[in-house]
Amino acid sequence: MDLKDKNNDKFIDGISVSGKIGKHTYVDLGLKSGIKWATSNVGADVPTNNGDYFAWGEIRAKKAYSWKTYKWCMKNHKKLTKYCTSHLYGTVDKKLILEEDDDAATANWGKEWRMPTIAELKELTKGCNWEFTENFNGSNVAGMIGRSKKNNNVIFFPASGYRSLSNTLKFGIYSYVWSSTLEKKYSDGAYSLGIEEYDIDLNGDYRAFGQSVRAVVR
Repeated sequence: MDLKDKNNDKFIDGISVSGKIGKHTYVDLGLKSGIKWATSNVGADVPTNNGDYFAWGEIRAKKAYSWKTYKWCMKNHKKLTKYCTSHLYGTVDKKLILEEDDDAATANWGKEWRMPTIAELKELTKGCNWEFTENFNGSNVAGMIGRSKKNNNVIFFPASGYRSLSNTLKFGIYSYVWSSTLEKKYSDGAYSLGIEEYDIDLNGDYRAFGQSVRAVVR
């Protein structure tokens, strides 16, 4: 993919930069919703760094990711204490979207930023052409390059994999990014974006897994 920028936005280290809020830059991909996407993961200082891994609804990284260490259950995925739509999974509150205090993007970057909804992740996947690279912009970092179909701006997701227990799995192959949306039918899951060389999926994953967070701003 030719990474030459054709817009007035800045082009820094292979990434389009449209603006900045606080310490964090964003890219305008020309999406219909008007949502702008951060250029790096929460916890990363540059786009090619993995950043922190978060269990869904938690705002701090940790050493081990499991139901025993998960904030919103009683050490069991059938005993959820928040964000639950069925008595099969715990205490029902019918909350489907993360509240501000439980949003890792808002908690770490400020109130202007938040995690994307599943609809916004879907818009992102459809609004860009995607290509896998094993060496983004000479960084030796593998991941997915997305180029906007609307304005040709570029976004990059490092293949950071995900965390289970104290292990990092599928590193260098997959990028996993949480949405703020609970999986309605199975309350122990939340929707996330999984992208790799041959596949882009929007599926439910166990909330206790550690995954990347990519913030959005309007």
